[in-house]
Amino acid sequence: MTATYTWDVFSTVDGYGSYDRTGDWGGYWGKQGPELLEHRAALFGTPQRMVYGATTFREVAQIMTSGLDPHSSDEWNVRLMRMPATVISSTLHDTLGWPDATIVSGAAVDIVAQLKQTSDVPLRSQASLSLNRALMAAGLVDRLQVTVFPVISGRSGTSPVLRGADDFDLELLESRTLDGRTQELVYRPTLR
Repeated sequence: MTATYTWDVFSTVDGYGSYDRTGDWGGYWGKQGPELLEHRAALFGTPQRMVYGATTFREVAQIMTSGLDPHSSDEWNVRLMRMPATVISSTLHDTLGWPDATIVSGAAVDIVAQLKQTSDVPLRSQASLSLNRALMAAGLVDRLQVTVFPVISGRSGTSPVLRGADDFDLELLESRTLDGRTQELVYRPTLR
């Protein structure tokens, strides 16, 4: 059986995954609401293995292990931190306080292909833009889950989600509106 691999990414309408210090947006670009947070908690309520590239893992681990009271975190982040994680990196040698992380060095395509064959739980990756663009090009991403926040961050936007990606056809599998404003779109990507 092959495990399903989902690339889970947040984006602005204009395709940015983050913003610089001139953008005073706050978390979720200031658009979080109860439906979004409940939905995210439900997504992380089932067993999964997280897959990260080094940069995103460093960022997430820094936030999650910063010493903040875990009760002040969104429930989905608390659940995320409990999940096993595979970090694909040739530069990291420390799990940075992540309770169940494994660092693997090598070709990302080979590592994820093997994980898909051997994992008994679905695989999910958040952000890790360059990693997941390469995995999509190799045909290893089964689901592209894009949560689109209703903002344009043309001046302050950073990390264009799909910059440098190959051409893909996208088959819409699911869509939902959360809190009356944020769109979650789930696609099956097919390389053209």
